[in-house]
Amino acid sequence: MNPDNDDANNMDELQSIEVIRQMIASSQRKLKSDGILFIIWGWLAFYNYFFSAYLLQYVPLSYYIKSVLKYLGPILFIAVLVYTIYYLYKKSKHVQTYIDISLRYVWIALIVCMMLVNLIQFNVLQSINFELQHPIFMVLIAFAITVTGGILRYRLIIFGGIFFGILALAASNYDLETQLLIDSFAWLVAFIIPGHIMYSQRNK
Repeated sequence: MNPDNDDANNMDELQSIEVIRQMIASSQRKLKSDGILFIIWGWLAFYNYFFSAYLLQYVPLSYYIKSVLKYLGPILFIAVLVYTIYYLYKKSKHVQTYIDISLRYVWIALIVCMMLVNLIQFNVLQSINFELQHPIFMVLIAFAITVTGGILRYRLIIFGGIFFGILALAASNYDLETQLLIDSFAWLVAFIIPGHIMYSQRNK
């Protein structure tokens, strides 16, 4: 045995671990700034499921309030989408780590899988069963949140993803009306609250 080779291997392993640790720490710091995306998408989804979907469909409202809720949703979606594109474009000018790129693929894969679920449903059932769609979408979102938290070693996000998955299972026992309420609550707990906490810690 060559002690020098063993020492060199140990040093290489320690350096690799340190590089990975620094990458995770860097990504966690970026994630705290990215908490703004959790906040705006969380509130958008909460609005979409609670106000735009549940209130419009199941609660008696005046024509004026219904009109406001009906048109406010698309306006908010466009505003959030434009801001997100601008935010990501601004971030793309900085150095992107392997973890940043991996997380991007996780969320792109989520969107693709959600579209595939609808296509499969339509191919099998010749229609979209929304009472089935919502829990499945929630499971996919829960998976993406949990993977994100796992990659970043961020417990708050991991717990949010697990809770989102539990609510997905609970939602499958109810009709669409109740599912929309559960879905909105899931976004509040897993996105909005963690997003505000992360964003408040961005300068720490």
